[in-house]
Amino acid sequence: MLNSNVAVWGAVILTTGLVVAASPARAEPLADPTSIWTLQDENSSITTSKLNDKYYVNGLRLGWTSPTDDLPGFVSRIGHGFWGDGQQRLSIDLSQSIYTPANTLAVPPDPKDRPYAGVLLLGATLTQDTDDSRRVIGVQAGLVGPDALGRQVQNGFHDVIGYGKTKGWHYQLRDEPLAELLGQRVWRLPIAQFGGLETDALPQIEGGVGNLRVYGLTGSVFRIGQGLDSDFGAARMRPGLTGSDAYVATRPFGWYLFAGVDGQVVAHDVTIDGNTFRTSPNAHREPFVGEFEGGLAILVAGTRISYTHVLQSEEVRGQHGGLHQFGSLTLSVHF
Repeated sequence: MLNSNVAVWGAVILTTGLVVAASPARAEPLADPTSIWTLQDENSSITTSKLNDKYYVNGLRLGWTSPTDDLPGFVSRIGHGFWGDGQQRLSIDLSQSIYTPANTLAVPPDPKDRPYAGVLLLGATLTQDTDDSRRVIGVQAGLVGPDALGRQVQNGFHDVIGYGKTKGWHYQLRDEPLAELLGQRVWRLPIAQFGGLETDALPQIEGGVGNLRVYGLTGSVFRIGQGLDSDFGAARMRPGLTGSDAYVATRPFGWYLFAGVDGQVVAHDVTIDGNTFRTSPNAHREPFVGEFEGGLAILVAGTRISYTHVLQSEEVRGQHGGLHQFGSLTLSVHF
C-alpha cells in the first residue's frame, strides 16, 4: 500500500504542475438560459473485490443548477468580489452517503474497522467560469447519525433485491449536526488535436473545512474526445475529482474518455473519527488517501451521462480487500 501511495502522490505532483503551462484564453463560455437537474448514484457494488458492500457503500444525490448569471444579487457579488469577471451558476443539492465496516454481519462490529454512519446533507455552491478555468465556493450542512436514514435506505434496498440485511446499524454514530465550507479551482488546459479528436488536462485543487471533514485535494484528469470545452469533467460526490454539474454543450454530440489521479490530505473525517461531542465508535484514520479514476461521458440533446470507476487507497488502517472500488453514474438534463 505504501508503494501505491507513493505512485499516486508522484503522479499528482507531476500532473498539477501543468497549471503553470496554461494556454491563452479561448472564446468566452456560452450562455445557458436553462437550468440543469442532476441525479447521481455512487455504489461499491460495482467492483471486482470479493467484499463489495463495505466502507463507502453508497452515495445518492439530487441536484439543481441555475441558468447562467441567474442568481440572487448578493450571491453574485460574492463571486465577483473574490474572483472578478466570470459566468456564474448557483447549484443546490441534497445528498445521502452510507458507510459500513467490511464485515456487516458481525455484532458487535469490529472496533478497529470503519464505524457505521449515515450522512444527510443539503449543499449550495457558486460556480464561476472563464473560458479556461472554473472556481467553486460552497457550503454543506446536515447531520450524521440515525436521522440520516442510512440503515433504512441500505436494508430497505437489500429487501427489494433479496440481499441479506446489514446487522450492525445499532452501533452507528449518534446524531450530530454537520457543516463544511468548500473551495475548488479547476483549470482546462488543451493539449493537442489529432484525427478530429481533442485532448486536454484538468488540474484541480480543492479543500474543505468543518466538523464533517477537514481535507485538501490536488490532482488532474486527462481527457480525449470531442466537445471537451462543454464542461470541466464528469461530476462526482466530494471529496474527489469533480467537474461539478454545470455544462453547456458546444456541439450536437460530444463525448470523452477520461482518466485521473488525485491525492488527499485528511485531517478530520467524522465518519471515521467518530462523533465530535460524545463517545462513539471510531477507527484509525489514514492521513493520506490516493485515488485513480477512469470513465466515459456523453453529451447529446441537452443531456450528459457519465460513468466513473474509482480505485481508492486505504482510508482506515488495516482496511480489508486491497484498494476500495466504487462506481459513479450521473445523469444531468437541461430544462
